[in-house]
Order: sequence, then structure tokens, then C-alpha cells
Amino acid sequence: MSHLVRVRFAPSPTGPLHLGGLRTALYNYLFAKKHRGTFILRIEDTDKKRFVSNSESYILETLKWCRIEPDEGVGYGGPYSPYYQSKRGNIYHYYINKLLKKGKAYYAFDTDYDLNIKRKEYKKRGLTFSYNYRNRIELNNSLTMTKEELHNKLQSCSSYVIRFRVEPGEILKMHDIIRGNIIVYTNELDDKILLKSNGMATYHLANTIDDHIMKITHVLRGEEWLPSMSLHILLYKAFGWSIPNFAHLPLILRKDGKGKISKRNVDSLDFPIFPIQWKVPDTGIIIPGYRELGYFTESFVNMLALLGWNPGVKKEIFSLQELIHLFSLERIKKSGVFFDIKKANWFNKKYLNKKQEEIFSFLCKELKKRSILHKYKEDYLWKVIHIIIDRIHFVHEVWNHSFYFFIPPNSFEKNFLKKIIHKNIIDRLENEKIVISNVNVFTSVNLKFLFQNNKKRKIIMQLFRLALVGVLKGVDIFIIFEMLGKKESIQRIEKLIKEIKKKI
Repeated sequence: MSHLVRVRFAPSPTGPLHLGGLRTALYNYLFAKKHRGTFILRIEDTDKKRFVSNSESYILETLKWCRIEPDEGVGYGGPYSPYYQSKRGNIYHYYINKLLKKGKAYYAFDTDYDLNIKRKEYKKRGLTFSYNYRNRIELNNSLTMTKEELHNKLQSCSSYVIRFRVEPGEILKMHDIIRGNIIVYTNELDDKILLKSNGMATYHLANTIDDHIMKITHVLRGEEWLPSMSLHILLYKAFGWSIPNFAHLPLILRKDGKGKISKRNVDSLDFPIFPIQWKVPDTGIIIPGYRELGYFTESFVNMLALLGWNPGVKKEIFSLQELIHLFSLERIKKSGVFFDIKKANWFNKKYLNKKQEEIFSFLCKELKKRSILHKYKEDYLWKVIHIIIDRIHFVHEVWNHSFYFFIPPNSFEKNFLKKIIHKNIIDRLENEKIVISNVNVFTSVNLKFLFQNNKKRKIIMQLFRLALVGVLKGVDIFIIFEMLGKKESIQRIEKLIKEIKKKI
């Protein structure tokens, strides 16, 4: 494929990017880099009613965190500036005048009131009203006026929109790289608005013009834009421009089967959908993203890439460079893909082993906070990390899984403690304390051998765990014994004995 591949990611600044939007950006980036092309960021901000002020900075920060920064566009500059649709109005007006002159577009003066009456009339007859070739000749537009009438109408400053004139009777044959050949009959299409009554171009017009001017070769976007593909191709044809390649990406679906993930249903989801945290402008509420929850950039991007694309190999862990090398549009699925947070956690765990220096640093900070870092040699800290690393998915989980290697319990699990408030438990702990005291070589192997045939092994192990950890969790109890050493282990058992005596 030519090195002249040019793709664009064109979000609207109407809130934070969610997983679906970011995956679109990622696929555009991977495709561009695979073919040594250009990845462009364009802000499609023609819908001023839905504009959210901090959206643009959020988009830029997200792309930066994911390490999929654009080569050109908003925040990066380039030969086709400005990259904001709201600043390109003169360009759109120039091109829409061309369509008007060619008879490919027309003025429509129908008010909302007029159109609502038509809709109600059609509804009564069991039909759906559509502003199309069948109805436009009966409506208030320039197709039903003489040149003089149109001139007078425009001079009177009457409100209008400009609509695209769809020619009936055409079989529109289209091709989507992911979905294959698609046929649409123009008789089924309505005359979409290209220029709104406020003079702003609609997405359809602005997007088509910008893609042509910016020499976009491949349009990779979400499946929700598939119904608009026919209009966009008709616009290209009306202008006499070459048509780019289209690829419509599958939806990311909720695991519970309740449709696609969306910013609108963020509150009802049990997993995050934003890559980085989002501060809601009106309320100041902060919604954490994957970055703040402890996911590594590499694992997050790896997970996102495989959410709808199959690399064609058995392995699942890929660096960004490997993803670029393997990526192809032909291996993207047609059907929607389910998002599974457990799989996202699995990816993060896979990258954790490569991040042991970060785990070490985090653990040191936790110990420093408690003013006990000086008590432990570096070698001991690394041993702890190697013991517990298989139990964690995130760096920040290291303390919750290792605290008992550094500090004795301040309290004991209440429910289990209630069950063991008996004198015979104290006697048993005193006896086991003597047994442990007599072990000369205090290793996990020797301790395990010592207790392997004990008939009361289960309750003894639970008592030991409560004494050493404070709760009935943690790694192999004999490894904990060895790491703590004989003196510290006995002190913790004595502390539990005192606690039971207090409760009796």
C-alpha cells in the first residue's frame, strides 16, 4: 500500500472519550503507522449546543497517555489548519455554493411547525414522513419556486436550511473493507440537511469536505456511521471527487447484553469506560479512568486493540510496535464485541512482571509513610515482592497483600476470634509456641514437615494465620513464618494469646 495513507480521528468535544471512541483512534493510529502514513486529529465541533469545555484537553491527554499521538492536527499543527470545523465555515460555504449551482442542493424554508404538521398527517395514515424526492415538490423550498421568488425569499431574510438533493432511481453500490459490498437504493434516502439555519455546516457536509481537502485515504469510524455512508458517497460524487476507502468498526457491547457501552449509561456500568479520569464540569464530580485505577498504558492499549480485531496468532500480549506490524483492517470483526473487565485485569497482570521496579518503589513509599523503611534490607523487600506478585493485578495492591511481612496485626478478624475464645485454644497455642521455639533451622520446609501429620492441623494453621496476619488470608503460612523469623513469629502468637485471655 502507498506510503501516502492518511487517516483521521475526528471526535466531537461533547464530553470524555470512552472505550469505543479511543479504540477508533487506536485503529487509525495502527493503520497509519503500519503503512508509514499520517494520523490526523480533527475536532468536529459544529454542534455548539452539546459542546463541553474541557473535552479537547481530555482528548489530547488521553492520546498522549496511550502513546498514540497524532502526526498532524489539533495541538500538532499541519498544512491544512485550522483543524476545527467551527473555524472552517468559509470553506464549507464556498463548496455548498458549488452544489447549489450544480443543482445538487437546494434551499428549504419549511418551519419546524410546518414539518410537524406533515409528520402528524402521515402518522394518521400509518406512514412515516420523509423529506425526500416524493415529498419535496410539495414543500416550501427552492425547487418549487421561480428564480425571482427565491431571490425575494432570500432578500426577506427568511430562515432556511440547505438540503442535499438525492436523485431517485439509482442503485448505489458501495464497499466497506470490513463488511464487504453494500447496496442502497436512492429511492429510500431522504434529503439530509447540509447547512443548518444558523449557517453552520452539518457533520455530513463538513466531514466530507474536510476529508477531501485533507487528502484522507481511509475513513475508519464506528458502526453507528454506516447508515450515513451512502450520503457521504453521494456527496463525493456530486463534487466529482474520488471516494476514500471506508471501514466501519464493530460496536463494543456490554457483557450483560444491554446494548453498547455509552457515556449516557456510565452510571449503570460495573466497569470504567473512560481511559483517564473525567471531571464533570457542572458538578465537579471526578470519575476515575483506567489510568487512575492502576492500569498500565501498555496493557490497556493491548487489551483495547484486541477488542474487535484478531491478529491471527495464538499469543495475546503485544507491544505497540508488534500491534503496528500485525494490524490489518481485514481481520476486524463485523459483529459487536463484548467488553469483559476480568480480561482487562488479566492483561494488566500479564504486564505486572515487567513492572517490578514500580512495585518496589511503591512498597518503599508505603514503608516510608509508616517510618519503618529503615528496618528492612532491599533483599528482603524483593523477596516479599516475588512471594506475592502472583496474587496482585495492580501495583497499588502490593501493600494489601504484603503488610503482614512488615507490621504485626493491630486487630484480629472478629468472626473467627469469637469462635476461639476458649481456654483450650490458649493451651494449644502455648504448646505450639514451644514446638516452634525448638525448631533450630527455622525454614518453611522444616516447619511444614513438623506439622504435616498433626491431626489438628487445620485449626492450628488457622490460629497461626490469625496470629501472624490478623485475618485468614495471605500466602503459605510457613513462608510467612520463615520470612518473619522465629522471634517475630513467637511475639505475634503471644499477642494473640493475650487477646484471647482478655476476651475470656
